[in-house]
Amino acid sequence: MKSDGYKKFLSNQKKTKCLILITQLFTLIFLILFWQFLANHNLINTFITSSPKQVLKTIINLYQSNNLFHHIWITTYETIISFSLGTLIGIIIAIILWYNEFLYKVIDPYLTIINSLPKVSLGPILIIWVGANIKSIIVMALLISVIITIITVYNGFSSTDINKIKLLKTFNANKIQILKYLILPSNYPTIISSLKINISMSLIGLLPPVGENFIV
Repeated sequence: MKSDGYKKFLSNQKKTKCLILITQLFTLIFLILFWQFLANHNLINTFITSSPKQVLKTIINLYQSNNLFHHIWITTYETIISFSLGTLIGIIIAIILWYNEFLYKVIDPYLTIINSLPKVSLGPILIIWVGANIKSIIVMALLISVIITIITVYNGFSSTDINKIKLLKTFNANKIQILKYLILPSNYPTIISSLKINISMSLIGLLPPVGENFIV
């Protein structure tokens, strides 16, 4: 049996969630209307920022020309590939760096430098190296997401409670056992957070290459 206090707590939690959702929806509607207001009164350059009406018109035109779902599929496919590879590669490298501290100390400054590079601006170079096709888009997304994943996951591994690690070592646990039974389980929230970041990073990297009819 649930107590009256607990029922009241659950009711308040449900009301809070509903209030947050309603506020988010109204905020979105307000931003769209405000965007259109600025466009209607020429307060923004619609050639650069477009407008909700123009976006809707483009979607309708793409649908009528049977291109809408084609472009949606291409963007979805690129995002899935980039997200999956970026997450997998990033976590594997983070595990290797955690396992080998010497290797991490060698690579750390390079990770910092690569992470600070404006990767999106490397788009023209990638097009020359890889070609103006889907490969350059996926490589760009990987460059953005992999480094973030490595840094985020490794920092989570490194911040694991040192006393728990020492406790496992007293039972003669090796590094693989510590990784399996402590590091990974303790860092599920960090890995999930990394997945959330990777989705947005993958989308940022999906830049249409020159000469290809991609819409992202």
